[in-house]
Amino acid sequence: MTDSSKTVEISTDGACLGNPGPGGWGAVLRYGDVEKELSGAEPDTTNNRMELTAAIKALNALTRPSTVILYTDSSYVRNGITKWVAGWVRNGWKSSSKQPVKNTDLWQELIEAEKGHTVEWRWVKGHAGDKYNEIADSLATSAARSLKS
Repeated sequence: MTDSSKTVEISTDGACLGNPGPGGWGAVLRYGDVEKELSGAEPDTTNNRMELTAAIKALNALTRPSTVILYTDSSYVRNGITKWVAGWVRNGWKSSSKQPVKNTDLWQELIEAEKGHTVEWRWVKGHAGDKYNEIADSLATSAARSLKS
């Protein structure tokens, strides 16, 4: 069990208006009583790339090695980083079907972003009333929409 007073909690989400299309990412970082919201957008991307980017940007925003609980509604991100990435690295970034892994650049960035931190990856059901997932979703969607206007 981690000491929650010393744990950074992060909720992330990605959004895409069309897939591919304009996309956005959002993250809410919480440490004690402090909350910080981050977001950004890309004009031509995919939902999976935005989900990965949200986690990368959030982890990169940490200013010192931290114990982190990172909540994502993306099974792709959670399973990728906790189950699949070691095999991909071992196999030269090829999938089990010997195809190039999609989003290799972002997976490599996520591996780097995670270094120095102790990260527990937790999946949360999206659009199910989780306060911080809803905020992250709103940040991501707003960022994506900002490109359309």
